[in-house]
Amino acid sequence: MYVPFENLPEESKIWIYQSNRKFSDAEFSEIETALQSFLEGWAAHGTSLESSYQLKYNRFIIIAVNQDVQAATGCSIDSSVEFIQSLEQKYTVDLLDKMNVTFKLGEHIAHKPLIDFKKMVKDKAVTENTIVFNNLVNNIEEYNESWEVPAIDSWHSRFF
Repeated sequence: MYVPFENLPEESKIWIYQSNRKFSDAEFSEIETALQSFLEGWAAHGTSLESSYQLKYNRFIIIAVNQDVQAATGCSIDSSVEFIQSLEQKYTVDLLDKMNVTFKLGEHIAHKPLIDFKKMVKDKAVTENTIVFNNLVNNIEEYNESWEVPAIDSWHSRFF
């Protein structure tokens, strides 16, 4: 069951999927429609999941579920991954590769393989103050506080 994102409690579980390219506005509009439809029917063991989403920067898909109402289980998580895979195929993008880093270069959002990001650190093209997207956050509270942060304040700090 879809609910507005701001109505979910801060301890709600989230999954963040980053695209290897920016979506067009038309693509993001289609994704929003598909995502809302998916969440309306998303269930675990026959019980609707109180869930929501956010779309950010034409690049990120954030799915959240209130696990206090009903926890997402293996099958329901599998169905969400299948949904994300269907988006990958439809839009010819990569949303599941966790070996990529997305970060801000001024107002531009860059997306690089981890190995290239490490080289950029070595070459001082990015610094500890570069804003990175920490997609390892687990819940809405962490997402609000620690998703868009200087590299030094996330797992990326190990490269400096």
